[in-house]
Amino acid sequence: MTPNWRFDGSRSNWRRRGCDSPNRRGFERELNRAVAYIKRYHATAALIALDVDRLKPINDAFGHAAGDQVLKAVVAVLQRHVRSSDVIGRLGGDEFALLLWNLSETDAKAKAAALEQAVDRLSFVFRGRLVTAGASTGVAILGLHAEAGRALEEADSAMYVRKAQRRHEA
Repeated sequence: MTPNWRFDGSRSNWRRRGCDSPNRRGFERELNRAVAYIKRYHATAALIALDVDRLKPINDAFGHAAGDQVLKAVVAVLQRHVRSSDVIGRLGGDEFALLLWNLSETDAKAKAAALEQAVDRLSFVFRGRLVTAGASTGVAILGLHAEAGRALEEADSAMYVRKAQRRHEA
């Protein structure tokens, strides 16, 4: 139930190792399986939506190869911060989702904050200029009454609220 994700070199082809399904579809399939498991076995999980901040200006100023480098670095950060039982998916563009097993709401929010900080610490040099990206996150808790689509919407909405807060803080 824990796919590993890899970037195959092109902008839109993030794939699961050993599987040819696109990232969003594969992640949604895993999320639906997780929700069924949670309901049957009374387990818990958290869903974190993560949006990479400032990716469009990086792509516009330095090209898509630079943006791909940022995305690869973000994936590496995410992989270092989750357990092998957790699931990372790229939903498209600059959006990722993480399915994290057995986390309380407090722990999930702390993990989301840690992911933001880790991505915020990334820096790149493109054409002699120091560039940083960033990340905004939102959390949804998956319990006995969870629905996959609704949880994705909840995490996504929370992420957009957080993104607005971060813009205001900057």
